[in-house]
Amino acid sequence: MTYHQAVMPDKALDALDVKPGGVYVDATFGGGGHSLAILERLGSGKLVAFDQDDEAAKNVPGDDRLIFLNHNFRYMKNLLKYHACIPVDGVLADLGVSSHQFDEAMRGFSIRADGPLDMRMNRYARATAADIINTYDYEKLADLFYFSGELRSARKIAGVIEKQRKQQPIKTTAALIDAIRHLAPRGRENKFLAQVFQALRIEVNQELEALRAFLMQSLEVLKPGGRLVVISYHSLEDRLVKNFMRTGSLEGKLEKDFYGNPQTPWCKVSKAIKPDPLEVERNKRARSARLRFAEKTKSDDSESV
Repeated sequence: MTYHQAVMPDKALDALDVKPGGVYVDATFGGGGHSLAILERLGSGKLVAFDQDDEAAKNVPGDDRLIFLNHNFRYMKNLLKYHACIPVDGVLADLGVSSHQFDEAMRGFSIRADGPLDMRMNRYARATAADIINTYDYEKLADLFYFSGELRSARKIAGVIEKQRKQQPIKTTAALIDAIRHLAPRGRENKFLAQVFQALRIEVNQELEALRAFLMQSLEVLKPGGRLVVISYHSLEDRLVKNFMRTGSLEGKLEKDFYGNPQTPWCKVSKAIKPDPLEVERNKRARSARLRFAEKTKSDDSESV
């Protein structure tokens, strides 16, 4: 499959600890690389795969053990319940943008090729990146680039965009890049532009809201001893995942019982696992990848992290 190259497939499957006959979720199907790897180990089990991009459906293999759902993973719990697939033995999510979405100029995700400012993972969603760029007021744009792009020059970027769009609406990736390129620190132009695009993509797709909902639902759908595996690509995602896996709270607040013992729904939590240099050389998307996994506490397990 050339649609998308799965990141750390072996490490992800080892972390997921697939058992023949189990029920698993691939929350971000994409090109199907992780799903195919799960199916190879699954035996007579069941796999439910989610992807909100309608093009991902073209990659679904003909396998009766697989249920493909063309929906955002933020609706995971209700859809699994509808298909009578709760509880599950493991949930895997490979966050971010697929290789295919980056490579298709018309999707508007990449700084490398000109295309419409779209960035919708679900192409039936209403708001595009162009809508945000041309309609958000100065303060809202500045907050977006500061909090979702982690850019110190957020207010300058918002000011330049506000001035430019008064002359002519900014509708393409090239037009946006031309307007703000001069604000990029010397030698870090690509990183700067990638952070601007990241902020817009997060806003268009409400990625952090969806991730929060998904993480909380994972606890509700996993059986005791089940595994949650998440591959993230930037600090905003990774911070949420790390907090949640350490404490069961998105804010990272660890609850304690009357005696001061930590209370967490996870009995085993990994440190961040990075791809090896050979994979990074093969798959540039893996450069910033971080894999974390956690095992849900067994009902009779008093062990805490």
